[in-house]
Amino acid sequence: MTDVRRDTTLRLGFMPALLVCAAAPAFFVLEIPWLGWLLLALGIGAAWLIERMRPVEAPMVTVGARQESAAVVGAPRPPSLTRDLSLIAVGLLIVSIIPLAAELDNLAMLRFTLALGGAVAVPYVISRFAFRDRAISFPWRTHRRWGRLQWGWLVAVLFLGWLILPFYFINSGVYQNWPVVDTPELIARLFIGVGAVGIWDELFFICTVFALLRRHFPDLVANLLQAIVFVSFLWELGYREWGPLLTIPFALLQGYIFLRTHSLAYVVTVHLLFDAVVFAVLVHAHNPGLLPIFLV
Repeated sequence: MTDVRRDTTLRLGFMPALLVCAAAPAFFVLEIPWLGWLLLALGIGAAWLIERMRPVEAPMVTVGARQESAAVVGAPRPPSLTRDLSLIAVGLLIVSIIPLAAELDNLAMLRFTLALGGAVAVPYVISRFAFRDRAISFPWRTHRRWGRLQWGWLVAVLFLGWLILPFYFINSGVYQNWPVVDTPELIARLFIGVGAVGIWDELFFICTVFALLRRHFPDLVANLLQAIVFVSFLWELGYREWGPLLTIPFALLQGYIFLRTHSLAYVVTVHLLFDAVVFAVLVHAHNPGLLPIFLV
């Protein structure tokens, strides 16, 4: 009976989670703020109604020779979908208040720092100190050495990026979504910006959105939902045209890799290697002949 109730709760909870995640394309792809607000409100409201109408029963645990309610013996209750979706919504709202077009002036970089930093910090603080749980964490190291497969994937990321990204950025013209970098200072700013946003991607999309969704849904479902948010953000950032053909697999792979390694350090390393190629391609596209290492 418990499994039946849990399966029913998962099915009912999927729609509120989908509504909340669908706010990301409303904010970052369609760029219709009121639609994003509406989807967030509907998603969180639906989750609240589901939990209100179907109160979660505390599981039974064995105490000596008898069964007791977990609530009686002080065992933790199942996580609240309403709370966890509200944390995702807070992060999305903070990011949505700024334009995500890539700019390299001081004000734009400060704006990015405050908004993106707040989108990670505020949900973490609310979860840790208001909700008093550890739903969001940043497991930097697992104290396990990377194996041959992991090292091999790092090499593959560099090779695939070198092979594919120049065709995407230059042939589609999307490199023009990034500002011209034709001085050492602008090139340095681009390097810092690309790397910083890459690290933030993993802190928010994997360690926050994905981690919160995994508390309620199977890993595959949670990964697909977080990919909606991840890819939508990258779209407004500049990965347009046929960019989703690259960013969707990348988002799903990052979620899968995190599941296998439980290492933020590794997924950040993968992302930074990918972004290092992105940086080089952008410099090459704006300054033909400066980095003659690509096929295009």
